[in-house]
Amino acid sequence: MPRVWVTGIGVVTPIGIGRSEFFRGLREGRVGIRRVDQDVDLSGIGAKVAGVVDDFDPLSFIPAKRARRMGRVTQMAVTAARLALEDGAFNPRDTQRGGVAVGTGVGALEALVDNHRVLLERGAERVSPFLAPVMMPNAPAAEVSIELGIKGPSVGVVTACAASAHALGIAWGWIRRGEVDWALAGGAESVLIPIVFAAFDRMGALSRNPDPATASRPFDAQRDGFVLGEGAGILLLESEEHARGRGAEPLADFCGFGQTSDAFHITAPPEDGEGGRRAMERALASAGLSPEEVDYINAHGTSTPLNDRAETRAIKALLGARACEVPVSSTKSQIGHLLGAAGAVEAGAAIFAILEGLIPATVTWRNRDPECDLDYVPGEVRPARVRTVLSNSFGFGGQNACLVLKAV
Repeated sequence: MPRVWVTGIGVVTPIGIGRSEFFRGLREGRVGIRRVDQDVDLSGIGAKVAGVVDDFDPLSFIPAKRARRMGRVTQMAVTAARLALEDGAFNPRDTQRGGVAVGTGVGALEALVDNHRVLLERGAERVSPFLAPVMMPNAPAAEVSIELGIKGPSVGVVTACAASAHALGIAWGWIRRGEVDWALAGGAESVLIPIVFAAFDRMGALSRNPDPATASRPFDAQRDGFVLGEGAGILLLESEEHARGRGAEPLADFCGFGQTSDAFHITAPPEDGEGGRRAMERALASAGLSPEEVDYINAHGTSTPLNDRAETRAIKALLGARACEVPVSSTKSQIGHLLGAAGAVEAGAAIFAILEGLIPATVTWRNRDPECDLDYVPGEVRPARVRTVLSNSFGFGGQNACLVLKAV
């Protein structure tokens, strides 16, 4: 089967828009989390912080008329797709040999909330005629396809926090089977609205730490929940032959993908993390690699007590005696949890490690948890020769995905 190369990275994140700024944010250990309770009505809600993309201007990438008919999540997805093409110096011509796979966990929920308020206060005749196409979860994938004229397969993926990793895996499979020559794949999310904060806060999933600098602290003994974030990540994937044919420079070899289901609980992982372990094992098997060849793991690392403990156990089961030697970090310490966009943005962070020779830090880690006893790269980036990276994404519903990225 053909090799799949990553040739472009498009990201919209709380620490930078575009590959260059995102990489700079990782290098500097920038934290893009801030208080949002002055912008969002969080009355009665314990969580007060979020990862926000304050400098996002969709009109820099999308015509005003089109942008007005998109939710913010879709605007971010289209922007990230355009940035990925720009980063890969690729102007698609044979659009029937290209594909689109974009995941989201929730979609443009704010459109539904706003229009429901309109319905109650002003009547049905005032509800937007664009509500349905704006709020549907496949809108990001559809609008990327429409905006760029891509006529090959186009799918929206909705598997919670694993959505963009699954989207990448789907597109990887298309290219390996020869169904397309290239694809734009990843995910987007933007749901920083009161009902979402309330929903996650009520289930005890969000951090109630009001300090933006320490609220998202994966694997730390004092972690108390995840921090909501927004953003998008889209990667340009190409078959090696297609990339070579146009003289493209590969950023990484996307060489493996694994997916499993916990079949255990709608929100909690099994204590031993066995579903995550099996996803990593399958990803390595598909790449023809062994656990001994893993140099770094970009963890799902949500900063919740259950996830971080289970993921630590999964990694220890995978790596055995090497577990404490392999660096593991979570970039959610810098940008929060981007839900359906998390996997693709974190794949970008994994490629950063390969290209820059720097392992992203878990910048907020301070206190060791006896049950989370791996090397979490605390504080700041670490120089290292990185050849092979695993990137984990585990979604509510027990839907797990693992990507293998390797230096070319």
